[in-house]
Amino acid sequence: MDQLKEIVREALGLELESSDINVLQMGLHAAVAYVVTVFMVRPAKKHFIGRATAFDVILGTMIESIVSGAVTGNAPFLPALAVTAVLLGMHWLFSGLALRWHGFGTLVKGKAGVLVRKGDVDTSSMRALHLTEHDLWEDLRGKGISRPDQVEEARLGRSSKLSVLKAASEPKVVDVMVRVGVQTVRIEIRT
Repeated sequence: MDQLKEIVREALGLELESSDINVLQMGLHAAVAYVVTVFMVRPAKKHFIGRATAFDVILGTMIESIVSGAVTGNAPFLPALAVTAVLLGMHWLFSGLALRWHGFGTLVKGKAGVLVRKGDVDTSSMRALHLTEHDLWEDLRGKGISRPDQVEEARLGRSSKLSVLKAASEPKVVDVMVRVGVQTVRIEIRT
């Protein structure tokens, strides 16, 4: 068993300074860190990988920095992976608390806000969320909306994504004159 530990220690260069780690050892650091991190992150909340809140982005940035140090040898390899596991555990715990306790969720993940309701822009909500009208209209145009009356409700979520419910549009009425034989018939079409 001690011989196996020595082989792993040598292969990974675990007791070397970062400047003494060779290319093969750094490659092995990357491979091991990648596999271990995938197995640690995979069971984490899908939110962390997909629609990220600031809570998720901070975790991602910290993991990136810590694992990077482990790969390059600027941080002790095994302790860096252990710290990554601790951070993911904290993230899992905080996510669970946020799920069960709304106040905690608001504290760590932020608060959503309604920006437009029935075509009216809520400037006080926009101010509270640090959003300008230019930002709002950029997002609305990206969703094919060019006028406020086209919006039933626009809400900025905790992941900073804008969700929009479009207002029901008034049916268009088209008058069509159709000649049937010798008679002309007027037809009203609603679209």
